[in-house]
Amino acid sequence: MKTIVFLDRATLSTDLPDLPFAHRWVEYPSTTPGQVVERCRDAQIVVTNKVPLTGDVLAQLPQLELIGVPAAGVNHLDMETCRQRGIEVVACPGYSTISVPEHAFALMLALRRNLVPYWRDVYDGGWSGSPTFYAELHPIKDLHGSTLGIVGAGHGGKRLAELARPFGMRVIFAERRHATVVREGYAAFDEVLREADVISLHCPLTDETRHLFGLAEFDRMKRSASLVNAARGGIVDERALMEALDRKLIANAALDVLEQEPPAADHPLLTSARTDLIVTPHVAWRTQVAMQRLVTQLTQGIEQHYAALRAKLDEAVLRALSGSLRAASQ
Repeated sequence: MKTIVFLDRATLSTDLPDLPFAHRWVEYPSTTPGQVVERCRDAQIVVTNKVPLTGDVLAQLPQLELIGVPAAGVNHLDMETCRQRGIEVVACPGYSTISVPEHAFALMLALRRNLVPYWRDVYDGGWSGSPTFYAELHPIKDLHGSTLGIVGAGHGGKRLAELARPFGMRVIFAERRHATVVREGYAAFDEVLREADVISLHCPLTDETRHLFGLAEFDRMKRSASLVNAARGGIVDERALMEALDRKLIANAALDVLEQEPPAADHPLLTSARTDLIVTPHVAWRTQVAMQRLVTQLTQGIEQHYAALRAKLDEAVLRALSGSLRAASQ
């Protein structure tokens, strides 16, 4: 009997199917870091969307065999300790290949067309008081003929490129920031900063990508450029973004993720209704289709791990039995 502990069940609204081996689920809506060891002490499988599992915590979970992550990123896990301990990690890369790029594309359209400022101004009387039949209150940019720079050429980045090209956008993928060689199909990072009208982030959060976009990067972008981040909050230095918007180093930005989630009520990006910033509450991934794909990937990954272990065990038993039979016949 496997004990499966889900540390933050409230993050996943979809039902979980039964697994093809004896097990019991223990679910908690949410879990603080200080509660992890007590709740997982007897678990063979732990499922965590965002609750951190550090090396110190893992050292206190001797029965742990597998960690399930109902998300694409695993930056909340101590992966080195997992490798050393032989703890399998089942994540779900690619489950949101449709939903996140569509959300990023919607944000990009909203920024280039200044939809949010227009919506606010219309309800404040900006159209009613116009001397003409229209009210050109903010600049409007076409996607057609513009350049989209994509940082991250995985499932999400490639899907966004597929959405952008039929709109007539030129798409360039950014090489790693400090790369000495530019791979085929990529452009140098600084070249993307200089040429892109929109930059959309689709890379994981790692030591290399943390604060990948700071004041120096914003200063090298076009003054008319837009930034979209539907990847991970820590990729953008939020203080630098605030300064870049205040100094008009870039035109505007849209974020579906922040460095701390949920953010504090007095978070600087949320305390004023800026016309050059859109923030959505990390919901790009939460479509019905994406949720079903997520659950399917997670459960299939867990099933496949234990099926492989059973197959190895069966093979070992057969080898041992065969050896015993040969020895008995001699």
